[in-house]
Amino acid sequence: MAFVASLPSVQRFGLTVGTSPALCSPKAANSSGKRASFGFANAEARFSANLQRQMAAASTSVAGTSITMKMAAAIPATVVKELRDKTGAGMMDCKKALEETGGSMEKAAELLRQKGIASADKKSARKAGDGLVGSYIHHNNHIGVLIEVNCETDFVARREEFKEIVDNLAMQVAATPGVEFVSAAEIPEDVLAKEREIEMGREDLAKKPEKIRAQIVAGRVEKIMAERCLMNQPFLRDPNITVEEYIKSKIALLGENIQVRRFKKFTLGEY
Repeated sequence: MAFVASLPSVQRFGLTVGTSPALCSPKAANSSGKRASFGFANAEARFSANLQRQMAAASTSVAGTSITMKMAAAIPATVVKELRDKTGAGMMDCKKALEETGGSMEKAAELLRQKGIASADKKSARKAGDGLVGSYIHHNNHIGVLIEVNCETDFVARREEFKEIVDNLAMQVAATPGVEFVSAAEIPEDVLAKEREIEMGREDLAKKPEKIRAQIVAGRVEKIMAERCLMNQPFLRDPNITVEEYIKSKIALLGENIQVRRFKKFTLGEY
């Protein structure tokens, strides 16, 4: 009977004990008791091991949280501000990026740039009906640029950050000799056709098979057109990114779609 009374304790550790009448005999009870005692010990060991694993997991989780909190606390405000000045992103975004990259300024800037591009792509379809017309006159008064840059609201158009964007883009146009178009999408078909004709007539392609010639010409024309598009140019103030990437980073900063609508470059003596 004492063995039967211990059933609940045994069952708590996952053992299943039969209740056949044979268990009631002293011999059976003695034999079963030994087996139950052995099973109880194994169950207790398994229970103890599971408990230790759960405690270890909880300890690791707490330790991870502690490390994260220490990392957040360890990033000085001056470093966050430096990243903000470098990227133009918000303070909280900069702080989070530094935490996610272990405090690396370079990796945090790259992470913010990637997020900015993703955010800008989502906003690119929104209508940009406001903005500014800006200008740039080179110091020798031989080169001048007029440029229209659009945003979505007059609130953003009045911000100093947006005015700086317009000024930078006007200077970019002035400093890039071959730029004629904003992007490849606005290049007229007759211009493309003319370039294809010129490239197709090159002597180095004369003996190439027609299919190979067409592929080479397509690649050359694409490269030539890229050199004549503003969006493909290395950004004047940071050659590691293109003008398009610069604009996208500012879309992420200001929260509105930004588009270069048109520009006109004037060079003394050229018509």
